[in-house]
Formats: sequence, C-alpha cells, structure tokens
Amino acid sequence: MASPQVRVGVGVFILASSNESANNPRFLMGKRMNSHGAGTYALPGGHLEFGETPEECAARETLEETGLKISPVRFLTATNDHMPAENKHYITMFTVCVRENDSDEPQVLEPEKCEGWGWVSWEQLMDWVKAESEAGEHGELERKMFLPLLNLARQRPGVVPSLR
Repeated sequence: MASPQVRVGVGVFILASSNESANNPRFLMGKRMNSHGAGTYALPGGHLEFGETPEECAARETLEETGLKISPVRFLTATNDHMPAENKHYITMFTVCVRENDSDEPQVLEPEKCEGWGWVSWEQLMDWVKAESEAGEHGELERKMFLPLLNLARQRPGVVPSLR
C-alpha cells in the first residue's frame, strides 16, 4: 500500500457582491455529498491540479460546480486539515472573489457531489462553527461544517473573506 499523501485543496469564498460588509460578508456554500466530508457544508472548490495556480483552480472548480464565472480571484489564507478517520491530510488554500455578473445565480452542475447552493453570512458561519465546537463529536447540529472551514476559524482567527 502506498503511503498517504498530503494533497492541496482550494476553497472559494464567492462573495455575493463586491460591496459586501468587511465584517459580515455573504458568500456561497453548499452541502457535500458522496465524498469525504459528505453531509457537511463547504465552499465551492476542489483539488489543485499539477501546474495550476490556486486562482486558476478556484475559477475552474467554481465554473464546473456552479456555472459561475468569477474574478478577481485572490489568495486569502491556508489551513492544515488532517482527517485521521478518513486517512486524509490536506493543505487547503482559501481564495476570495466575486461573480463577474452579480445577477448570475449558482446552479447545481454536479448533483452527485452537492445537494444545493445558498448564500450565507460570515456571522452565520461563525455561529455554526461555535455550535459544532460546543456540541462535541456526538451533538445534534443544525449544520455540520467541512473540516477546513472549522479549521479556518480555529487556525486563522480574525481572517474574514474580503476583497478590500
């Protein structure tokens, strides 16, 4: 058996508009299906491909998953995401951007991978992260977050997605 590899994932904060609040921006999230983290809420994104920049990956994955064209794509931060139960380890590079056209709405283009997309606020995300931290492993939760989003709050406190 090959030894496990650390992989690079890219998560994309697609802001609802370019004039989002710097403290409480709205962005796109969806519920994951049929892959690691199934049943959790996550950003659009995926695996960095060989020779690709994180920004190129963000644009490609967003188009594949939602049909949205995005720009400008900027690096935000990164997290270290070890998932021992799934024998996976990722470095997740978070990017931030807006839709090229604010009136374009996301589509579910990979229904086997995502249940649906919705706009949420940073404060909502932080409330869900807090609830999950307080509930522990077996607590009942309104929404369970994908580990990189939990780690964003834990490892990078004070980082809020913004183009400013």
